[in-house]
Amino acid sequence: MGATGRETEGAVSTAKKQQTRQPSMYKVLLHNDDYTTMDFVVMILEKIFHKSITEASQIMLNVHEQGRGVAGVYPRDVAETKMILVYDLARQNEYPLKCSLEKD
Repeated sequence: MGATGRETEGAVSTAKKQQTRQPSMYKVLLHNDDYTTMDFVVMILEKIFHKSITEASQIMLNVHEQGRGVAGVYPRDVAETKMILVYDLARQNEYPLKCSLEKD
């Protein structure tokens, strides 16, 4: 008998180890086109992706010179939301700015 007066039998503790994995990350890419202005791309990067003016300008130059640039890397749901925000703002301003996701 134990100290409390109860019999204690060999209790087996089977603690399951929780496997926590980091979510898959996705790059949000902006693509170059002949119509969307550089200023608009910088504004998108500042407002939606919270980039500084310096960082936004550098990403915009990557888009312009290399055909695409990485706006940010996020979990899938956040990346998809940001992509939708880019499309909505571009359409409101009548720009054909393209945006895509790429697994990191």
